[in-house]
Amino acid sequence: MIGRFHEISVHAPDVLESLAFYERLGFTQVTTGEAWPYPYAVVTDGRLAIGLHQRELMQSPLPAFVLPDLFARLGALERLGIDFLDRRLGSDVFNEASFEAPGGQLIRLLEARTYSPSQRGPGETSRLGWFEEFALPVAAVRQAGQFWERLGFVPAEEGDEPYPHVGLTSDTFNIALLQPGVLQRPALMFADAAMPGRIAALEQAGIEFARRAPGQLDPDRHRLLVAPEGTQLLLTTAD
Repeated sequence: MIGRFHEISVHAPDVLESLAFYERLGFTQVTTGEAWPYPYAVVTDGRLAIGLHQRELMQSPLPAFVLPDLFARLGALERLGIDFLDRRLGSDVFNEASFEAPGGQLIRLLEARTYSPSQRGPGETSRLGWFEEFALPVAAVRQAGQFWERLGFVPAEEGDEPYPHVGLTSDTFNIALLQPGVLQRPALMFADAAMPGRIAALEQAGIEFARRAPGQLDPDRHRLLVAPEGTQLLLTTAD
């Protein structure tokens, strides 16, 4: 219903600093278009794209989806009970709209892509391992899950590892809904059975992690990395 996942948009006041950080982690920069009238870069691991926007966004991180013919399709979304907070529509502008999901997370819809496809293979990863999901803390998990299902997401699984969560999926983008506690704000979660080795290699390369793992997570198996612009990257050991 809301199109294909495009990127996690983040506010990066110093685009070059954030770009260098992600490239150290094994992400690759891709060619961007001219949709935005300010410095903008995109990095990808082949599965996840992170848009580095110099201009301040309504929220950061901000999941963005491409929904072609956006103007004509907003009515169907409104009939599902979606209230749009912001619209920028017209024949002479780059069409976009945004709305709020339960728990306060904003979602951005775009008329078209803003960067070229990546040349990386679908099985490639960064030094962080496999991008698993967008971890989203919400107070009412069941209510939030029903909302995402109305948007076309499909229930994937429920589990307690690495934290109690309800998972949903849509094409290549997974969402994990969890109670606030483990995380206080959204994070990009990466998983690998050999994650302790990845963490050790990153530390040897001079990458600094947060002093403590979130919540009650075992710091020997799970670590939190914070990007220069503040994006949380959660590294977890998969069973």
